[in-house]
Amino acid sequence: MVEICALVCLTLYFNALSDKPFLYLPSLPSQLSTGSFFLQAIQSMEGGGDVGRGRGGFGRGRGDRGDRGRGRGRGRGRGGDKDEKEGWTPVTKLGRLVKEGKIKSLEEIFLYSLPVKEYQIIDKFLAAPPPGVVAPTSGLRDEVMKIMPVQKQTSAGQRTRFKAFVAIGDYDGHVGLGVKCAKEVATAIRGAIIMAKLSIVPVRRGYWGRKIGKPHTIPVKVTGKCGSVSVRLVPAPRGCGLVAAPVPKKLLNMAGIKDVYTATTGNSRTLGNFVKAVFSALSKTYGYLTPDLWQPTALGKDPYQEHTDFLSSGKVEFTRRKEVE
Repeated sequence: MVEICALVCLTLYFNALSDKPFLYLPSLPSQLSTGSFFLQAIQSMEGGGDVGRGRGGFGRGRGDRGDRGRGRGRGRGRGGDKDEKEGWTPVTKLGRLVKEGKIKSLEEIFLYSLPVKEYQIIDKFLAAPPPGVVAPTSGLRDEVMKIMPVQKQTSAGQRTRFKAFVAIGDYDGHVGLGVKCAKEVATAIRGAIIMAKLSIVPVRRGYWGRKIGKPHTIPVKVTGKCGSVSVRLVPAPRGCGLVAAPVPKKLLNMAGIKDVYTATTGNSRTLGNFVKAVFSALSKTYGYLTPDLWQPTALGKDPYQEHTDFLSSGKVEFTRRKEVE
């Protein structure tokens, strides 16, 4: 298992550094993203294994015992796939309003700055591309940016876990970035995808010169910083393309930006800080009040206030699952 994870990490690392892939992966179906591809590949290679029966995890001490036999391959797991089969049961007010159709679009959530705490809300508004659609033309897609091992020194020895960086976007003005650390690569990727959905932000697009055609670049100069890495995005004329390194180019493409100049300072070889700086810059595009936004916006009632009768009268039914012995 460790050798497989190391191969995946090296593949993603060298692919991020160079335009030409270090290792050519098999062609993916149009409806399958890279995150889903790695999850299916890892699960197929690990399928049927009794993980956690022995020492578990990656260390040899008492502090790294894995799941103690309650994970995959045993009969005492928690059964995380039941949520998808039984359907989504919202637990927040926003989730209830979205499921009942009271909120029509994701922009309405951003307009009132409502916190999104359930990733199913993003799945409802930004669905994945249907089967047969050539990617990336529509729908929400994710891509694993990097998988790196991290260690913690304990009294029993070193505890090794895997940290996954996943970028997600719909190629039409929405982008997100998720980071998750777990003992297994598949768990880290799955958690990073959920975190990326919860951190989706709108990206404002504009013009470099005359307002002809669709918006193709960012409207203003923005700068994002993380650690020592500082990334500056500058509007570019139409047809210029994405003048950027391979790592930010993926994130800019997911955001739906066609033309932009970039300038980077600091230790950009640290991919985690690099991609976080780009995401920080993209999230600031709506932070500038340009003259075309000076007109007062007529805000209506807050969704919680508008649908207060529905929220007060409706009762959320919580069902307790009975574990099958």
